[in-house]
Parts: sequence; C-alpha cells; structure tokens
Amino acid sequence: MTERNNPFLIAQQQVAAAVEALGEDQELYDLLKAPARVLEVQIPVRMDDGSLRVFTGYRSQHMNVLGPTKGGIRFHQDVTVDEVKALSMWMSFKTSVVGLPYGGGKGGIVVNPKELSEGELERLSRGYVRAIWKIIGPNQDIPAPDVNTNGQIMAWMLDEYENITGQNAPGVFTGKPLALGGSLGRNEATGRGTVIAIKEAAKRLGIPLKGARVAIQGFGNAGTFAARLLEAEGAVLVACSDSKGGIVNPDGLSVEEVIAHKRATGSVVGFPGAAVTDQAGVLTADCEILVPAALENQIDGEIGSQIRARIVAEAANGPTTPDGDRAMADRDVFVVPDILANAGGVTVSYFEWVQNLANYYWTEEDVNRRLERLLVQAFADVASTADRLHVDMRTAAYAHAISRIAAGLRARGILRAKPRVAVAAAD
Repeated sequence: MTERNNPFLIAQQQVAAAVEALGEDQELYDLLKAPARVLEVQIPVRMDDGSLRVFTGYRSQHMNVLGPTKGGIRFHQDVTVDEVKALSMWMSFKTSVVGLPYGGGKGGIVVNPKELSEGELERLSRGYVRAIWKIIGPNQDIPAPDVNTNGQIMAWMLDEYENITGQNAPGVFTGKPLALGGSLGRNEATGRGTVIAIKEAAKRLGIPLKGARVAIQGFGNAGTFAARLLEAEGAVLVACSDSKGGIVNPDGLSVEEVIAHKRATGSVVGFPGAAVTDQAGVLTADCEILVPAALENQIDGEIGSQIRARIVAEAANGPTTPDGDRAMADRDVFVVPDILANAGGVTVSYFEWVQNLANYYWTEEDVNRRLERLLVQAFADVASTADRLHVDMRTAAYAHAISRIAAGLRARGILRAKPRVAVAAAD
C-alpha cells in the first residue's frame, strides 16, 4: 500500500476538505482525524488437521458522540489496520449523513476465508468475539457483516457473545438470520439504497433510467441486487465483473442469467455471448451509470480520466482516490459518494437494532418504505449542501455529516462554540 492510496490518509484528506468548506477550524479536524480507539488482537484457531494458526484481528471505534459505534467486520487477506481505521471513520460520516444515532466502527481479520473449512470459519468467528467482547454491546459498539462475512457468521458471533455474557442480546450484532432477530429487507438493503440514490441523481441530471446502460464492478451482494433493481427500472446491464474478471456486451446482459451463470461456475467470466474484459474495462465501459461495488482504490487518476459514465454511484467503501475524484470532476461526472450511495445497509441495520431493542418486528414493505424515505431526504440534504457551499457531492456529504457531529460535540462541551459574527447596529 502506497501513501497515495492509503485509505486512512485519503479519509483524512476528505475530512480536511469538508472542515474547510464548512469554515470550521483545526480543533474540529483534530477531533475527527483518527479513531478514538483501535484494538488489535491475536486469535488462535485449532485447524481441522490439528495444527494451530494465529490470526490477526482489529476493531476500530471512531467516535460515539451521536450514539454507539456501528460497522461491519470483514474477513480478507489484505485487511490492514489503516484500512480498518479509515472504514470506521467513513462509518461515522455515513451514519451521520443519513441521520442515524450512531458513530463509526469497523472490524477485520487478516484471512482468506475461502481457504478455511466451515468448522475453521466458525472457530475463527467465535475466537474474534472472545477477543473483543468487552468493547462491544447493544449500547456500545454494534458489528455487522461486511466483505466475506454474512448472516451465519453473525449468528455464531452472537451466540458466542451471549454465552460469554450470559445475556440475551440480539441487538449487539445486525445482519443476523431472521430466526435470531434479523430484519426483513436487510440482504438487499445496500443494493436497494444504491438504486434509490441513482434514481435521485438521474432526476437531478435529467437522465431517464429506462434504457440507461449500466456497468457494475463487483457482482456480489450489493452489485447483484443493484443490477436486479435497475433492470426492473428499465436500465440495461452492459458490463459487470467479480474477483476473477469481467464481461461486457453493449447489447445488454440478462441479470438473472448472469447470476445463474456465476452461481453455476463461480464467476461471471465465460458468460455466453459476452466478451471478456478486466476490471478497468468494466469501470471505463460505455454507459450512463457506473456502480463500483468491489473494494477500495479502484478508480484512480488514470481510470478516472477514462470514465464514460455520467453517474458514478459508489456501492463500495472508498472505491475512488482523490486523484480519481479530480479526474472525474474534470470530465463532469456526477459522483454519488460511498457514504451516501451505500448507506442503505447500515440504515436497515439500524432498523434491525431498533426492532431488537423493542422486540417488535416490521414487514418488509415497511422496512423498504422507511429506507426510501430516509435516503431520499439524505440525498436532498447533500445536494442542497453542495449547491450552498459550491462543492462536489463528496465534500457536501462529508460537510453535511460533519455539521451534525460538530453540533453534538458542541452540545457536549467538547468543541467550542463558533464565534458569532458581529452585526453593526442600524443608523
């Protein structure tokens, strides 16, 4: 990882730009520039062959000014402490931009889960909870699924936490199976939220969704649900990719057929009638709407200068570097930033948490209706901030989120009140 694409340094740059746009001073930046707590743990796991492996895990808690910290846990071989720190910061701003009563948290384990058996994966999941259980809880820090984790892993983690504490505490994890207090609508929430943001962006730019061409980098949970929902709106998928490569067909790809092909073969690559391409080919495909739904640092200055989409909706966390932002701005690309575009997942996680605490559960229709209402309002707030401050949507999203956090800091007496501008008395 170079300094240029270090996600923690990128997050700090984004915060600095928003603080400056708001006319705030160094004190606010100093409060926001790094997590309040980062825990590193070593997790011993007995493998199926009898050997012992020790895995490194992290949990970062950025800020709890507006509520308990909230954020996913990812299992990936490239997890670093700086990545987890950055992701926890982004979660603070993501929850704030939508108006949720949370701060940001994030966790990760350095592991390739595809190399583990189910039993090894369960032992690793439970071992992680044993290592961090003292700093999580329904009113303290609430983990959820992220890259390479899912409802089953959350179920193991919840069970381990409840075994340790001796309490029934479904609200300590979200993204759980329905049988353990999960919420209807949670699985598709990130993709649904991305599509809600795309629809609002298309209205703002006057782009009809019917017939709009779509490229999606990352055909996992968020990417596939976004593809399905966009196709239902009349848009046409022309390119997509997963970790093994990409495919493109300017005449269109059937979303359900691509999903079925990936389910049968393990990848979108090799789909009949589509040309093979790489990740860059998907990102720079000729389309109106691009959805980066993979990992960080996918759109750098070089890729950004070749983007042909009019709308880029970031379903992934941190897919664009500062150089990529500048390059897309030069091409007048409308970017819906990650902390707004992919906030659907954490919003429905919030709904799940509320339902767990109340022990009262909503219909899927009710969940989706509440999600749309919150995200449409959040988009309008960010767009209004962009117009008022004359900044891009990313800086506006951060500015809107940070203004709520700053209000909380001032109410608590941690941040000094902004000096009032003197008004001359009338003659």
